[in-house]
Amino acid sequence: MEIKVNAVMIKSCDYGENDKILTLLSAEEGKITAGIKGVRKANAKLKFAAQPFCFCEYVLAKRGSRYTVISASENESFYDIRLDIRKFYAAGAVCESADALTLEGYDSREIFYLLIKALADITGGDEISALINFLVEALANVGYALTVGDCPVCGKSLIKGKKLRFNMAAGYFTCDECSEGIAASPTTYNVLRKAFGLTCDEASLVDDGKRRALRLLKEYLCYKTEARCTCISELISIL
Repeated sequence: MEIKVNAVMIKSCDYGENDKILTLLSAEEGKITAGIKGVRKANAKLKFAAQPFCFCEYVLAKRGSRYTVISASENESFYDIRLDIRKFYAAGAVCESADALTLEGYDSREIFYLLIKALADITGGDEISALINFLVEALANVGYALTVGDCPVCGKSLIKGKKLRFNMAAGYFTCDECSEGIAASPTTYNVLRKAFGLTCDEASLVDDGKRRALRLLKEYLCYKTEARCTCISELISIL
């Protein structure tokens, strides 16, 4: 049996001498693991279909529960991402996060659309903001939404707060007096409010805030999914 899917290649590993095993996130079938033969050869016709971030229409042969890529036509390569180290790691972080937040056999259509939007935004704009926006929306989509309102314990506004806390289990910020969770900076809180489209302290939206927000999002994602988040860590180290 053959099926067609519109999918992004989010992960790959070498298999045998010339083959690869791909992880595809598709609109139609969710996450799929598929083998692709001969693509490590220099002149392989399907080499493009096994490249990072490649968005293709894949034709897959299904035998039992196993898939093999038999042809592909490219929709978008997002090639410019490969020319900028920050964009490359940001796109890698989007893909590894999408992988961590999806399971094979489940509908992942919304994560797929968020992934395509994030890759387009990274290609043509601010890669850090694009990654933060993706993480915020994707986490919410799978039930791990962050809360960036007033302190849920005492009701105090946190926008002008000096010291904050973040409750990793519950996904919310509190004031320091209520002391729930790990220490968090006001810049982190306001950067995340900005990502939610909420009012925030514009004066606190410094460049360091994005780095701090990414670090917190990485820790939260790892806490919820046990993902390694290698690309996010590399991106943080070069910011």
